[in-house]
Formats: sequence, structure tokens, C-alpha cells
Amino acid sequence: MQIVSDPQQMQRVARELHRNGKRIGFVPTMGALHPGHLSLVKTARTQSDVVVVSIFVNPLQFGPTEDFSKYPRTFEHDRELLEAEKAEIIFAPTSEAMYPPGAKTTVEVTEIGDKLDGRSRPGHFKGVTTVVAKLFNIVQPDRAFFGQKDAAQVAVLKRMVRDLNMDLEIVVCPIVREPDGLAMSSRNVYLDPQQRKQALILSRVLNRIHHLRDHGENSATALIEKGKEVFAEEPAAKLDYLEIVNPDTLDPIVDVSKGALVEIAAWVGTTRLIDNLLL
Repeated sequence: MQIVSDPQQMQRVARELHRNGKRIGFVPTMGALHPGHLSLVKTARTQSDVVVVSIFVNPLQFGPTEDFSKYPRTFEHDRELLEAEKAEIIFAPTSEAMYPPGAKTTVEVTEIGDKLDGRSRPGHFKGVTTVVAKLFNIVQPDRAFFGQKDAAQVAVLKRMVRDLNMDLEIVVCPIVREPDGLAMSSRNVYLDPQQRKQALILSRVLNRIHHLRDHGENSATALIEKGKEVFAEEPAAKLDYLEIVNPDTLDPIVDVSKGALVEIAAWVGTTRLIDNLLL
């Protein structure tokens, strides 16, 4: 497995791969890999000739009071996991390589990027789209693989790819959950055993909404109301938002009969968690 840290070297490698007719599958990550990430690598393996995984904790997508400095960094363990999955290349640039002195250019998807996490974490999606646009330019993938857990991010990135005529396909892979239903996240390591149990409230809310929808409830307002009733059963957790939206535009919808995305974000202790459900 090759480890590349220089963006220009990664571009040279990508160009050579394309010249040789190879299809590049790309999995962007911030490291601290768990089985959810590895599921993306496994899927990329089946759809690509060469799998590139980036490991880069992107400072632009963290707010001033967020967890950039303590975000888990486990490069050696990540490398071992990726070797076991037979990923060919790890792209692991430094912040200085990605954002050289004097860098002023950012990429922003307006309107859709101001919803859900974009509203709760101002500037977050701008940081995401900027780094992902750069990563796409550097790695030059044919397909990029993202998890459904980050459904709002996926919607923003799909719009960016469409609007900027980027020549790649975004592939969305299912959420990977713990046996008890908690969506896998690198931030789960922040939870102590009691908080770990409290965090299950997110999936319980989604399960309740799914059950009601299966039994004929199509009103988004009613589903949100019932979901908030379930959330109130866990007083230790603090709700950021519970919304039902169009999965492509992230606009609120009234009737879920033709499909919808249920998004929830909440704090458990000092850890902010997200989860979602496609109806």
C-alpha cells in the first residue's frame, strides 16, 4: 500500500492510473476509522480498480468551539485496517499542504448548505465543500463513496458536483449500526458507558417514526411531534433538531407519502451526534 502526503504527487499518481485505464474509487475520511468507514472501502473495492482513502482532519469544517483539537487521530491503526481491506493508496496530506499560506479560495453551496447542520454549525458545509472539491481535484476519482449517515452532507456534495460539472459519480452507502442500533461514528469514543446508553435515544426516535409511517401516518408534523415525545423520554440528551425534509433539497416537507428524509441531531453530554432515516 502506498502512502502519499503531497497533493502534487497524488495528482501525478492519479493521472498515471487513468492513463493505464484504471478506475479510481475514493473514500474521503477524517481517520479514526470504524466499520462504517470500512464498509465504504469494501464497496469501493467492488466498483473500482484502485481504491484511494484520504485521511485528513479538515480544520475548515470545525467551528471555534468544536472538537478539532481533540478529534481522534489514529493513523497507524487506520493504516493497518486499510491494509487489511487491500486499499492501494492512503492520501494523508498536512493542513499546510491542503491550505498553503495565502490560500483564499473556498467553495460554498448556498441555500442548501445553510440547512440542518449548515444552520446549527455555521460555516460547516462551506468547510466540507471546500475540502472535498480540493480532494476531488487532487485524487481525480471516477467514483466517490460516502455514508448515508451524513445524508445532508451528501445532498450538498451532490449539488456541488452537479453545479460545477465535476466528472465523477457519488455513491451513497447504507448506515452501519452497532447491534443495539447506534449509528457508528468516530465521535462515539467520547461517550462514557452511561452516555453510550443515552445515545440510543436517536435511533429510538427514528424507529418510532418509521413504525408510525409504516402504519399509515403521512403527516410530517405529526411524525415530528411523536418523535419529540420519544426524545423527551431521555432527559440527559439535548435535541438540536428533528426535521423531515426532501432528501435532495433539504427543504421541509408536509406529506411523507412519496418519500422523505428524517434527520436528527442531539447532544449527549458534550458530544454532538447525528442520525437519519430514509422513508
